[in-house]
Amino acid sequence: MRCQKLMMGFVLATALATLALGAPPTGAVGRPGTEERAAGKAAAVSVFRGWAFDTCLAPSADTMRRWTSSDYQAVGVYFGGRGRACARQPHLSHGWMRSVRGMGWKVLPVYVGSQSPCVIAKNKKHVRMGRYPVRQGTQEGRDAVRRAKAFGMKTSSPLYLDMEAYSYRKAQCGKATLAFVRAWNREVRRFGYVPGFYSSSNYGVRHMETARRAGVRDLPSVMWFARWHKRPSLYNEPVLSKNAWRERRIHQYAGNVKEKHGGRTLRIDRNLVHAPVARIG
Repeated sequence: MRCQKLMMGFVLATALATLALGAPPTGAVGRPGTEERAAGKAAAVSVFRGWAFDTCLAPSADTMRRWTSSDYQAVGVYFGGRGRACARQPHLSHGWMRSVRGMGWKVLPVYVGSQSPCVIAKNKKHVRMGRYPVRQGTQEGRDAVRRAKAFGMKTSSPLYLDMEAYSYRKAQCGKATLAFVRAWNREVRRFGYVPGFYSSSNYGVRHMETARRAGVRDLPSVMWFARWHKRPSLYNEPVLSKNAWRERRIHQYAGNVKEKHGGRTLRIDRNLVHAPVARIG
C-alpha cells in the first residue's frame, strides 16, 4: 500500500500543478452562477482541492479516523433521496459530521432523488420521476435542504443531485429531466445552498453542457462528472467547455474498487476535486 500511496501522491501533485497554471490563487472561490449574482448571493463557499472518495454506506467514525492515513481528505456521503442504494445509514448523523470534520475531513453531500424517466440502470427504474417534474423537483429540493440542515450543513454548502445515466436525446425524456433538475436547483438556491450535479459524462453531464450552451438558466453550479478508467483530470473533460464550471468540478475517475487503510477495507469510487464542500456547524 505504501507504493500505491506514493503513486497517488505523485499523481495528485502533478494534477494540482496543472490546475494551478490557469487557476486563481489558493483560497479563491468559484464564480457564482448568473442566478446567484442576480439574487445577491455570491456565496462564501468553502472550496477544496485534492482527492476524495465516496462509498454507498457512510463508514463509522473509527474507520474514518483510520483512513486519515490515506491521501484522501474528502468523503462523499449519501445523505438523502428516495433513490439511494443504501437507504439505511446507521453511522450518518449530525454527530458523525462534526466528528469527521474534527479529524480534518471535508464532506461532499450527495442526494439521490427521483431518476430520469429514461434512466438506463435497471435498479433505478422503480424511482423514476412522475408526470409533474417541476413540482417533484421542487419538493425534492426542499427535502434535500431539510435533510442537510438536520445533519448540520449550513447555508453555502453544496448539495449534489445524483442523476444516473439516462437517454437524454429522447426529446420528451430530456425535457422532463431538465425541468426536474432546474426546479431542484431553484429550490436549493432559494434556501441559500449551492446546487451541484452528478452524472455520467456522456449522458447527464453532456445534457447539462448542451443546455448551458443554449443559454438555459437555473443550471447546476457544480459539475461532478463520472468518466472511469481515465487519468484524473478536471479541465480536460471532452464533454465540457474548458471555461465552464471553473473551480467547481469533480472528476470521478474510478469506481467500485477496494482500498485498505489503517486496517480497514472499503469499496469506493475515487475522485479528484476542485469544488465546494459542506460547511458543518
